[in-house]
Amino acid sequence: MDGAIVLDKPAGMTSFAAVRTVRGLVGGGKVGHLGTLDPAATGVLPVVVGRATRLARFYLDHRREYVARIRFGWSTSTYDAEGRQVGEATQVELDESALEASLEAFRGCVSQVPPPVSAKKVDGVRAYKLARNDEPVELEPAEIEIHALELLEVDGPFATVRCLCSAGTYIRSLAHDLGAALGCGAHVCGLNRTKVGEFELDDAHPLEHLEELHAEDLLEDAVRPPASLVPSLPVERVDAATAARIRHGQDFSVSAFGECKAAPLVKAVDPQGNLLCIGEAVTPMCFHPVVVL
Repeated sequence: MDGAIVLDKPAGMTSFAAVRTVRGLVGGGKVGHLGTLDPAATGVLPVVVGRATRLARFYLDHRREYVARIRFGWSTSTYDAEGRQVGEATQVELDESALEASLEAFRGCVSQVPPPVSAKKVDGVRAYKLARNDEPVELEPAEIEIHALELLEVDGPFATVRCLCSAGTYIRSLAHDLGAALGCGAHVCGLNRTKVGEFELDDAHPLEHLEELHAEDLLEDAVRPPASLVPSLPVERVDAATAARIRHGQDFSVSAFGECKAAPLVKAVDPQGNLLCIGEAVTPMCFHPVVVL
């Protein structure tokens, strides 16, 4: 089985555990995910299976979209509801206009410090390991981009926001920094990832549904074929002889009349429409297979 399964990850499950569960359903082999999701978070976790795991590198920079519920009034050690309270709690009745004004500073290209409980490394050690041992964690800020930040709802000390952002953005840090900007502290109390690249929540499968499909021997119905992945790349359909050369890692040419001729990367498919490789331009209209399926 090769392709991608869009999982709607439940709360309380790590991304690793989700991958392990899918691996059991597909009968073993190579299985990986396209971007870690916090255990407490829910939503889109794309899982690649079989030869499609070779395409993971092309999803490293894809945008993510989240809907977050933020509790204002105090911050926490983890920047979410799982951590211990930091400082005194403050009674908050959010002013929608003041919160909207504060959001403006977080739109566009900004510098963000990851939360202490993150997978970032400090002198070769994961930050979350240091934080859980009450050791100091000092992380360098990273440049991120927030393409859209929309205030959806305000309810007393709670606010719900939608955030479309670059890979590497921490919504927990965004909530923490918002609380600091308003002077009252804040933390994430609910997080749902609604999109990763082309994978959207409306197309995601709960684990229970995948288990039902597996029991009915219909799991392949939930698998997106490799040729449908990375849809931003143009497609070159090649003949059988060229397909044979590509499978041996040899360069291939594309049509001078199609959209592939000026592209830096292309998807080459065989006469049946199966993905053969991702090719990288080496000379005009000539590509080298950088990933062969």
